[in-house]
Amino acid sequence: MSRVVLAAADEELILRVKQAADGDVQVLPPGRLPGDPARLFEQLLDGELPDVLLVGPLAPLQEVLTLTQRLDVQSPGISVVLLTEPAPDTWQAAMRAGVRDLLHPRSDVAEIRAAVDRAGTVAEGRRRVLRPVEETARYTGRVITIASPKGGVGKTTVSANLAIGLTAAAPQSTVLVDLDVQFGDVASALSMVPEYTLPDVVRGPASEDTMVLKTFLTQHPSGLYAVCGAESPAAGDTVRGEDVTRLLAMLAREFRYVVVDTAPGLSEQTLAALDRATDVIMLTSMDVPGVRGLRKELDVLRELCMIPAGRHVVMNFADPKGGLSVRDVETTIGAGVDVVLPRSSAVPGSTNQGVPLLESGSRRDPMVKELRRLVSRFSATPLIHQSRYRAKHRAAS
Repeated sequence: MSRVVLAAADEELILRVKQAADGDVQVLPPGRLPGDPARLFEQLLDGELPDVLLVGPLAPLQEVLTLTQRLDVQSPGISVVLLTEPAPDTWQAAMRAGVRDLLHPRSDVAEIRAAVDRAGTVAEGRRRVLRPVEETARYTGRVITIASPKGGVGKTTVSANLAIGLTAAAPQSTVLVDLDVQFGDVASALSMVPEYTLPDVVRGPASEDTMVLKTFLTQHPSGLYAVCGAESPAAGDTVRGEDVTRLLAMLAREFRYVVVDTAPGLSEQTLAALDRATDVIMLTSMDVPGVRGLRKELDVLRELCMIPAGRHVVMNFADPKGGLSVRDVETTIGAGVDVVLPRSSAVPGSTNQGVPLLESGSRRDPMVKELRRLVSRFSATPLIHQSRYRAKHRAAS
């Protein structure tokens, strides 16, 4: 029997689902169904993702569809089954959102059991396709490109923390690429001294053989691999768009996650990274110039058809006293904001020490909590508690 999570159900439906699932079901507390999968995962008692999410009739349909659409992109190994009154429009909207099955709220135990079995089989099939390298011959890595039209919005801070978080969730399976070819400072953000840099990696034997390529990467004590930026702007300028395309294709075959930190704007190298991306994080600060710049960049990328299905809008330096609200930002850019990173006094110290907040920060820090939410949008399993991670890290050192 598949592992089942049940939401938005009354006591009578809860009883039938428990009977259908032989008791292996977690019932979420009553209340609004979260639209963000990360918020949903935070409610799971043991941190283990379900095979099947059953949603009862107490949740508004639009909330269910929004959550399902995001789960379909971020956690495709979870099948959603909706219990609702049947209607042609409902069926059509649900199927488009990615709902796997619809049941009448008064379905009996046998009908619920059959639907759970069907949904669990679909979930297992999708997970087999996405199974990591330990179980299949090669990775088909996610290329996550972090982009912004302007500098100073925290791209490197976000990139470094995302990469560290993904490394904690999938050890030895993440690589961070510094594509700010002139002034990249990933090495500084992670307190690393690279032997080889980006121009070395895209030239010579490393560009032709993946085994050689891995020896040119710089390894962080956490297990994260990195392609660090060039030592000088002149050296960085020798890296071309086609070099980036080839490099990211090679890395995606060897790593589950390829995180790409880019320069401000839409340089040749950034466009190449966006072209290869499975996901793009569009980053903006919470100010008028940053938001307007992001709107223009999104417009350009839409015209070029270069926005992948996995698009995530992240707002950094959020401050309620700044005069802008999240709603203002969403209205301006014509898209929802997925993650809001608050302004934090811990960031400057983290940057100066070269230790990302997901290694050093308190779990209670709002910035750390939101960074963990960002990581959970990509990781196949929830991010392990940072206290456990730091303990492992200290033991390894």
